[in-house]
Amino acid sequence: MERGKDLAEGSSSTAAAATPSRYESQKRRDWNTFGQFLRNQQPAVSLPHCNSNHVLDFLRYLDQFGKTKVHLQGCIFYGQPEPPAPCTCPLRQAWGSLDALIGRLRAAYEENGGSPEMNPFASGAIRIYLREVKECQAKARGIPYKKKKKSAAAGPPKNIGT
Repeated sequence: MERGKDLAEGSSSTAAAATPSRYESQKRRDWNTFGQFLRNQQPAVSLPHCNSNHVLDFLRYLDQFGKTKVHLQGCIFYGQPEPPAPCTCPLRQAWGSLDALIGRLRAAYEENGGSPEMNPFASGAIRIYLREVKECQAKARGIPYKKKKKSAAAGPPKNIGT
């Protein structure tokens, strides 16, 4: 009972301090996986020599383990959010999964001594790739993504009915 009270009040316990959060565990696992990917390149790539092209190669490599059906343009189910039958279109990593992965790797890079200015996970090429994946997957599934409109210098809210 006391331990639950301590956790609720925000004080640390040895069990809580020794067990990393789910996010921290995933971030460490992702970082180790990316490091292994770089070591498996021919020739191996050291982290200081890693650039956005290596990150893009890693994202494309991960597609083979994806679970999201992405219909190709020639598929009869292209653009249908819930196709009535199976097809041979490839399984890919979902955009949201890739976006979250890049966020974790971006943080891990800097936590492991990388410079924010040189962070390959924060490059424009990665943002463009993620945007293209998002749009491609949305079209393939027939789901329109609404672009967030940048609010112009709006005046005070109007009181309707007064």
